[in-house]
Amino acid sequence: MEDTDWLAALHASSQRLAEWVADLTDDQLSTPSYADGWSIAQVLSHLGSAAEIGVVLVQRGIDGDPTGLAERDITPVWRRWDAMSATEQREAWRAADTRHLELLGSAVDATLRIPCCAGLLSVPFYAGYRLSEQSVHGWDVEVALDPSATVPPAEVELLWQRLDRVATRFRDAEALARLKPGQVALELTEPRRTLCLDLGGELHILPCEPGDPTATVWGTAEAVLRLVYGRNRTEDGVTADGAATVDDLRSLFPGY
Repeated sequence: MEDTDWLAALHASSQRLAEWVADLTDDQLSTPSYADGWSIAQVLSHLGSAAEIGVVLVQRGIDGDPTGLAERDITPVWRRWDAMSATEQREAWRAADTRHLELLGSAVDATLRIPCCAGLLSVPFYAGYRLSEQSVHGWDVEVALDPSATVPPAEVELLWQRLDRVATRFRDAEALARLKPGQVALELTEPRRTLCLDLGGELHILPCEPGDPTATVWGTAEAVLRLVYGRNRTEDGVTADGAATVDDLRSLFPGY
């Protein structure tokens, strides 16, 4: 995928979320999202504070400054956002997100590197991290308002390209120790493909045909994506057969 695909997906996801929350009252913004323990407004606050921090990091990348931000720089930002009312969090998110997207769109130098917690990242790699947050937390809001909400296909396709990084980082160590060793075949539909979830010394999602899987999982690419992000629901229709159940995989991928 080109840089423009990631940026276009970010813009589309942001605009979709803005439309969902534009007319919500303060009381509606204060209702629970799908993100455990967060209201809709708190999800927007999380995305907005990250966008504000992102503006600083992207600008440093443009300026050729490789210095990241320390916790002492970030904590006051979080505290300021936490102190806002629900409506203020929505409006501040939209403003910060717009600034971030505009600045990121101007970062066209292929050699540019943006400093962040994962190191110095190219624009598409950085945009991938941001899309992971934007799409999934956007769904946290949207599904609270409409139980039939899904992550759009264009974003699903992009997020599968980096899902191994998410799976490796956010897997539960105790669940992995209980389930390994083995390979779980991931039989995806819409679009149809087969991958394998390798449960060895470490966990990886690999673009391969499993030789002798210990279990098989069936589901749409969108639903299995959300399973790895810790957002599986019974109504998503994901099923499993063999040594690993869907509940096992929910334990393995608790989300964030």
